Amino acid sequence: MSDCAGSEMSTEAVLANGPAADLDPQTKLELEAAAFRGLVKHLQDRKDVQNIDLMNLAGFCRNCLSKWYLAAARERGVAMDYDGAREVVYGMTYDEWKDNHQAPATDEQKQKFVDTAHLHAKIPGAK
Repeated sequence: MSDCAGSEMSTEAVLANGPAADLDPQTKLELEAAAFRGLVKHLQDRKDVQNIDLMNLAGFCRNCLSKWYLAAARERGVAMDYDGAREVVYGMTYDEWKDNHQAPATDEQKQKFVDTAHLHAKIPGAK
């Protein structure tokens, strides 16, 4: 229930404005990478937070981050599959995470997932 679909605006377009617009490319890259690592670490530490709740509240989840990571790897010619990208984000295999940390979705969570589907992240290049 927590897989993601594709994004309308490029990351470059989103980050081209504001304080980051004046940064040199290397510093900007390093800041973005640090922010990503911080988010991934936080999600790895918060195993109690379910993907379906992330999708329902924010429109993205660990699987979306994995797909963005995979799409970036493919854009750069890096050999990687979805399972490998998930392992980067989850800090373990997806099966291990599901077995140890994923709770069954309630009917209410499933309905909200359907109701908010139009707000879910769209990730081109990750399929």
